Order: sequence, then structure tokens, then C-alpha cells
Amino acid sequence: MVVTENYLGKIVFTTDYIKSVVSKTVSECFGVAQMNCTNLKQYIFSKFLGKPLPGTGINVKIEENKVKISLHISVAYGINISAVVKSIKNKVRFALAETAGIPVHSVSVYVDEVKL
Repeated sequence: MVVTENYLGKIVFTTDYIKSVVSKTVSECFGVAQMNCTNLKQYIFSKFLGKPLPGTGINVKIEENKVKISLHISVAYGINISAVVKSIKNKVRFALAETAGIPVHSVSVYVDEVKL
């Protein structure tokens, strides 16, 4: 959990909230075909349910109120991968700073596959 304080009081952001903001932001980025499962648990649940779980492909680590995000994605064929990755990093940082005021320490994007 990320804790911030202002003149109104203390605000606590959970990892689920951070994942939902990141998921919405990444799904709206040009060139992203899908989010990929990051572990076996996500893979099994997505196959069992027949659809991906919310937060699939997103790992959030919080250390000393510093947020580190890693994303696993598939990119559409014919799209400049480095431009997509750069766009995702910038949009994720901006979205978290704009919606919640959460400073992001790092965003790592792993392109697992190119979809036709």
C-alpha cells in the first residue's frame, strides 16, 4: 500500500487500485494487442474462467513508498515496438501521478509476443 499525506489527512492506495489504473491506461495505448499472464496462477485462472483476470500482466512492488511496475504485453504486428514501450511508460507515469499523485519509481515493459 502507498500512503500519502496532505492537509486533509492520510490517503492509502492499495495495489489493486494501482493495477486497475495501469490496466486501463495500458489497454488504451496504441499497438498493445493484449496483456500476458505473468505467473502460473494467472494463467490457470484465466484458462479456467475463459477470460483474463483484472490486473493480468501487471506486477506492482512497493518499497518505501516507491512504486515499481512491471508489465507483460503482446504488441500488434507491424508496430514500432520501441515507440509503444516508450508511450506506455510515459502514460503509466502520467496516469498515476494525475489520478492519485503517486510517484512511480520505475516502469518495466516486457514484450512477450508479437500478434498477427
